Amino acid sequence: MNAPKHQSQNEAIQARAAAWLARRDRGFVVDEEAEFALWRFSDPRHAAAVARLDAVWVSLDTLRDFRPEARAHPDANLLAAPARPRVVAFPRMVALAAAAMLMLGVLTWWQLPRSEVPIRRQAIVHPGPERLVLDDGSVVELNGDAKVEVNFTPTERSVRLVRGEAHFAVAKNPARPFIVTAGKIAVRAVGTAFSVTLARDEVAVLVTEGRVQVNEVVPAGVVASAPARQLSHLGAGQRAVIDLTPLNQLAAVPAPVQVYDMTPVEVERSLAWQGIRLEFVEMPLADVAADFNHYNRQKLVIGDRETGAILVGGSFRADNVEAFIRLLNSGFGVTPSPEGDQIVLRRTH
Repeated sequence: MNAPKHQSQNEAIQARAAAWLARRDRGFVVDEEAEFALWRFSDPRHAAAVARLDAVWVSLDTLRDFRPEARAHPDANLLAAPARPRVVAFPRMVALAAAAMLMLGVLTWWQLPRSEVPIRRQAIVHPGPERLVLDDGSVVELNGDAKVEVNFTPTERSVRLVRGEAHFAVAKNPARPFIVTAGKIAVRAVGTAFSVTLARDEVAVLVTEGRVQVNEVVPAGVVASAPARQLSHLGAGQRAVIDLTPLNQLAAVPAPVQVYDMTPVEVERSLAWQGIRLEFVEMPLADVAADFNHYNRQKLVIGDRETGAILVGGSFRADNVEAFIRLLNSGFGVTPSPEGDQIVLRRTH
């Protein structure tokens, strides 16, 4: 007997929702967040399936009382297609029967009307990276456990990246160049913005504004007049990866450098760790706009009650209002109308 068409559609939606939640549990990249939000709110059934599965995860969290070593969420493969049948020893039959009963309960819960599964509406603020304001007004942002050491002199502003990744927004001062050393690489700038990542065998430099010069550090013991070997000049939107292997092995050949031109989307993705992030779960757009307004000079204004009632979910940079508005326009038909320091939002279709 063939299943009704609407039932097969519901099963397909549930499977897609489960796949999205598994990817979310592993960690979204920027493009995936936007794609998930578009899919989620393109059809009321999509949002309902996500809400139901979220409720299932919360219910399954109670099992941690019996298995403290379990993860905060069920395994991402819990809803995957079953493996090929195989012979199972008798002592495992009881465990398999219990798992089958659990899955039956999960599948039954999926079929509950949306009204019987409450939606956990919430807004979560994820703090941004550690930020250092240097004596000259330059700003350094540290990704994770990154560490820097600062040594300013009257003629030079020197910063050593000890480990990890850091982004530098340099205050302009032609008389005092700003030099970041990472391993045996020195990045020289005057007034610009760039990030430097130090790994064991390579250094990566990404320029977001202005230009920088990438040099080799003059080894200790070499006469002061020996010039540093220049490796590359980089402009905004360019990324260089320098192989440190020859330098670490004291080879006489220059360090290999690969330079890439990056799109604005790729740059944004590479620096997604920066800034405060706002995460919303089934929040009305009116409340979401109010949260964005805490962090931006240009304010979002809701044009009418219907627009303010749109439910929004996802994770967003608090200072990237433009990307959020693009998502509203493409996914919900919300049109922005700039009016001075305000952007009025109205649903037009």
